[in-house]
Amino acid sequence: MPRKDARIDAYIAKAQPFARPILKHIRATVMSASPDLEETLKWGHPSFAYHGIVCGMAAFKQHVGFGFWKSKLILDTKGMPVDEAMGQFGRITSVSELPSKRELVGYVKKAMKLNEDGVVVKRATKPRAPIPMPPVFKAALAKAAKARAFFASLPPGHQREYLEWVTEAKTDATRDKRIATTIEWLTEGKRRNWKYDRK
Repeated sequence: MPRKDARIDAYIAKAQPFARPILKHIRATVMSASPDLEETLKWGHPSFAYHGIVCGMAAFKQHVGFGFWKSKLILDTKGMPVDEAMGQFGRITSVSELPSKRELVGYVKKAMKLNEDGVVVKRATKPRAPIPMPPVFKAALAKAAKARAFFASLPPGHQREYLEWVTEAKTDATRDKRIATTIEWLTEGKRRNWKYDRK
């Protein structure tokens, strides 16, 4: 018997009226694929798991999203609006916009097999463009050897936090104030978000 989660009943009950039949249909179809599936909430949305996340759904004000965690290994994407909105099936506004029950069950079983076999999908990450150091910040660092040395020792992500903070200032006055604070914190050996470090 598939393991159900009462929190999903509550989630569906709170959804917009148009979304409830869609969510109920997705839930029933997914859970019909195997008695080994479990329902859960992940990131606040109903999800279905078997050796990890298989798929999930979410209700929004004007549409429902539904998708598979390892979609690129599961779905035949021809003609499908892949990764538009949440999931791979676009902005769903009625049950008729979903693949047939048989097709969805096939996707679920394929996803379960991938999880059972421990197949991992490598997610592509785009490298972020470097943030050029403002000349005024560079000049301030040049005058503060200790701050300059600590900044140079920071990993790129922590350097970026300081650079973003300085460059996102809306006025020169705010930027200059942030640079002064940055030099002070760097001299004390502090990261940008040092206040949140665990003691």
